[in-house]
Amino acid sequence: MQNDFNYKLGSKVVMKKQHPCGNNEFEITRLGADIKIKCLNCGRSILLPRIEFNKKVKKVIS
Repeated sequence: MQNDFNYKLGSKVVMKKQHPCGNNEFEITRLGADIKIKCLNCGRSILLPRIEFNKKVKKVIS
């Protein structure tokens, strides 16, 4: 199963699981082998390997 999400730097994404602050919307701040996302509610950043990110993303908002 392959997810063909079109995301780029600055894209807003919805993840399958919520952040501990209760929000599940994030902004992509770094792309590469690892993807860095920032919570839009509390501003914390998370660094995920691209493969793990592709499994956990639900949809791309913009």
